[in-house]
Amino acid sequence: MAGGASGPASLSPQDAQALATSGAVILDVRSAAERRAAFIPGSTHIPLDELQTKLAQLPRQKTIICQCASGRRSALATRLLSAAGLDARNLRGGIAAWQGAGLPTKSK
Repeated sequence: MAGGASGPASLSPQDAQALATSGAVILDVRSAAERRAAFIPGSTHIPLDELQTKLAQLPRQKTIICQCASGRRSALATRLLSAAGLDARNLRGGIAAWQGAGLPTKSK
């Protein structure tokens, strides 16, 4: 896990899955169209451009794992959530890394 001044705390897909299994929330910050193509089962969807206005919808007592396509937007979301006082982590490499690790996804 990395973090600090260089960027937000980040997790490998395997670490993210383990944390989610223990109760963390996976937050998908991609567009609705991207989510329809593939999403992580059980994830919550709030597009990045809506996140600031929907912070109250997120549980303050749980770790939030931010996820996008490749990790760039989710890093921004992780910084935003951390600044708001939430325990936020970034899924390093996004859903592409998740799929590359052979972890499950669904499509709509």
